[in-house]
Amino acid sequence: MTDVLSLLPLLSGPLDGERFDDLLLRPGVRIERIESHGHTTPPDQPYVQDWDEWVLVMAGEADLDLDGVGLRRLGTGEALLIPAGTAHRVTYTADPTIWLAIHLGES
Repeated sequence: MTDVLSLLPLLSGPLDGERFDDLLLRPGVRIERIESHGHTTPPDQPYVQDWDEWVLVMAGEADLDLDGVGLRRLGTGEALLIPAGTAHRVTYTADPTIWLAIHLGES
């Protein structure tokens, strides 16, 4: 990609549902932009991935509950590594929250 990409403009609204956009796909690496509007993970459906995920809150704030670690609040500019195999849930997102997620080792 040679075009300049702006990551912060809102592309959806609260009624559109959570938005996931792949920005870059390479073997073993996926960079994703996520736009949340108060969205959370259902308590009985945690994310559990076979790869590491590094998440950065670019705007807004979010709470993540990681099994074995506990609750972590991320504000604008804060990042967290979620190790492979760690069950995790998003328990709060501000409206709006814009994330950058880098998936490492995804097949």
